[in-house]
Amino acid sequence: MSGRWRAAWAVYGDRRILSIFLFGFSSGLPLLLTKSGSTLGAWLTDAHVDLASITMLAWAGMPYSLKFLWAPFLDRLSPPLGFARLGQRRGWMLLLQIVLAASIVFLAMVPADDTWMMGLGVLLVAFCSASQDVVVDAYRVDILVADKQAPGATMIQAGYRIAMLVAGAGALWLAEHFLTWPEVYMVMAGMVGIGMVATLCNPEPHLGERTPIPPGARAWIEDAVVSPFADMLRRQGGALFAILAFIMLFKLCDAIPGSVATPFYKAMGFSNDEIAGITKVFGLGATMIGLALGGVVAVRLGLLRALFITGVLQAVSNLMYVWQTFMGHDRLALVATIAIENVSGSMAATVFVAYLSRLCSLNYSATQYALLSALAAVGTNFFSGFSGMLVQSMGWAGFFAFTTLTALPGMAILVWLMRNMPVEATAERA
Repeated sequence: MSGRWRAAWAVYGDRRILSIFLFGFSSGLPLLLTKSGSTLGAWLTDAHVDLASITMLAWAGMPYSLKFLWAPFLDRLSPPLGFARLGQRRGWMLLLQIVLAASIVFLAMVPADDTWMMGLGVLLVAFCSASQDVVVDAYRVDILVADKQAPGATMIQAGYRIAMLVAGAGALWLAEHFLTWPEVYMVMAGMVGIGMVATLCNPEPHLGERTPIPPGARAWIEDAVVSPFADMLRRQGGALFAILAFIMLFKLCDAIPGSVATPFYKAMGFSNDEIAGITKVFGLGATMIGLALGGVVAVRLGLLRALFITGVLQAVSNLMYVWQTFMGHDRLALVATIAIENVSGSMAATVFVAYLSRLCSLNYSATQYALLSALAAVGTNFFSGFSGMLVQSMGWAGFFAFTTLTALPGMAILVWLMRNMPVEATAERA
């Protein structure tokens, strides 16, 4: 291994990079506790709550999609109640983590058959969790220098996925063998303490001279809401629209097949145990490898080149699903498919998160990152809604071949950005 590649791997030993893992864990822990299709749904199903009531609770999870609306307040307002002593980022983070833990405790105490109170509890947890995500992302963007953003993206996603495993499979295991569901949620509330310890033990980012908040409500709203957009437009110019289009399109080829993955496995004849063992347990290991490789590739090659390479890999990996349609119920083939798809997809995800982070300026990092990540989600969520109709009209093999081609528009824009805007220009920090 050359010295440059060793240096790229060595960045994971940086204390700031390691601390980001704990913040990622804190962000990922509450998600499945509010999902009607996951841990929350398992609790309510065991309590014999009707399916219609369970699925309606999905609406209470809307804060995850709308967090960009209040991100400006977290970006610009000082934390209340003495938390400001910890600084802008850590003060908000600790306050939100305390309220989040209390909200999970409240949810644990609500009777499972009280749909309205359960909805209120889910809404509180989702709001606190989504708000914590905003501040954690801003902290990561602010605390890491430009060439550490990719390893930081690796660690935030690694911590997030480990937390989802704890709150998903871990919670199910506890409920099956040891505890009641309310007790499981109490345990999860206690695990929010991991994030609190990370907040207290790590430094506040040095934000330099931030633009002061102007007096008056109108001027404040203009500064908090309008200025983040104006700042991006000032730094990127007309190319901002190409950047935004790329953000919407880059992950399409990975998200669209992912929206029908489980029905596909079922159609190939795989059992629930096979799906869980191969796609979840083995798949998590492949994902963690891909996250680490993505960070190293970005450090070694630079963000735009890494985006191009991992973008090609994530697109071509969809052809493994085409191969799987011909192999049918073949477990070794599924292992190979999941290995290649998860490694390539998570590599691309790491570099993509690092790229979004580099586009943000320190004055408005919380607001800008929330907006950019929401824009990426809008594209993938909208187009994924057509997946079922495409499968019905094209068949499984044709559908997965088509998803490979969906990478072309985003990659074409990326090639234009590589030729016309070096990453230093697209990622200028203010």
